[in-house]
Amino acid sequence: MLALKLERPLVVFDIESTGLSPRYDRIVELAAVKLHPDGEEETRTWLLNPGVPIPPETTKIHGITDEIVKDCPTFGDRAQEIFEFFRDCDLSGFNADRFDIPCLEEEFARHGYNFAASGRKHVDVQKIYHRMEPRDLSAAVRFYLGRSHDGAHGAEADAVATSQVLKAQMEKYAALPRDVAALDEFLVPHDPANADRNGMLRWVKGELTVNFGKKRGTPLKKLLLDEPSYLRWIVKGDFDTEVRMIVKDLLDNGRLPPRPAK
Repeated sequence: MLALKLERPLVVFDIESTGLSPRYDRIVELAAVKLHPDGEEETRTWLLNPGVPIPPETTKIHGITDEIVKDCPTFGDRAQEIFEFFRDCDLSGFNADRFDIPCLEEEFARHGYNFAASGRKHVDVQKIYHRMEPRDLSAAVRFYLGRSHDGAHGAEADAVATSQVLKAQMEKYAALPRDVAALDEFLVPHDPANADRNGMLRWVKGELTVNFGKKRGTPLKKLLLDEPSYLRWIVKGDFDTEVRMIVKDLLDNGRLPPRPAK
């Protein structure tokens, strides 16, 4: 029994998608549990054809391939059904405020539905977790070192404490890799086809391409010829420094980074 008073149903849901951009990526799976004020629960799951290729690096995370969804309905096919399931409900999920809710709202907007997420109450389970069990440096010092973090937010005190926490983590977790390169790979698995750490630019069939948004899959060299304004937008935009520097070098010098070794 949920020890939370509900004025109206609360839908706890999770989304698997083609990527990390709520605005540009598409939903491939949506699962929702509707908790009613009287204690009744309903669970629904929709497997959806996103209408665009699912990147291999995304498939590695959720296991859903183009082949799996090729005969599934699109979001547009199920939009009315999903909209009715969520009608007059409040919303919950894990990190839902930053991803799942915006992603769902964008999908509905593409098909002419106003999901009006701002008019619903939100219960983000991740925020409860972080509020009740802080995951900042002071919390790490208490957990790993068994003391308070005096001088928090002073650069020297924070740097010293962080180094001590790292030493304690390496002692505590025997399963952690024992060298920096392996530990880096363990924390952020690398794909050699990615030109930057987060894979915003990606090598595909020998061409460095955009790996996000409406230009996904378009070679940078083609954009340089046909739409240099798009490249200038990247340079001026809120992208990682590495991405902006690669694009700027292409614009200024016609130069791209070396292709990854096969």
